[in-house]
Amino acid sequence: MKEFDTTCLSAQIVDENVEFSLLELSHASGASEDEITLWVAEGVFEPKGATPQEWRFSGALLRRVRTAFRLARDLQINAPGIALALDLLDEIEMLKTGSKHSRDN
Repeated sequence: MKEFDTTCLSAQIVDENVEFSLLELSHASGASEDEITLWVAEGVFEPKGATPQEWRFSGALLRRVRTAFRLARDLQINAPGIALALDLLDEIEMLKTGSKHSRDN
């Protein structure tokens, strides 16, 4: 009998209009509150609110925070590097989307 490797994936559908507190975002993303606070200070994310206790993050940011967390954990990239990497990933996505639309015309 042959053995097969299996991979489990988990997904979570989040309404982009929902808002997370710092603690809720930490739980949903796997990143610590300290990591998220550092990334906010670095300009990676811009929450609503003046202080960490008042911060609210949109549901749309959850994917970006999870990506930042994986970059930090798996590749050990520091906060400025994460900011740069996410900007570059956004740029690539924008170019792909723009290229797709120009081919459609």
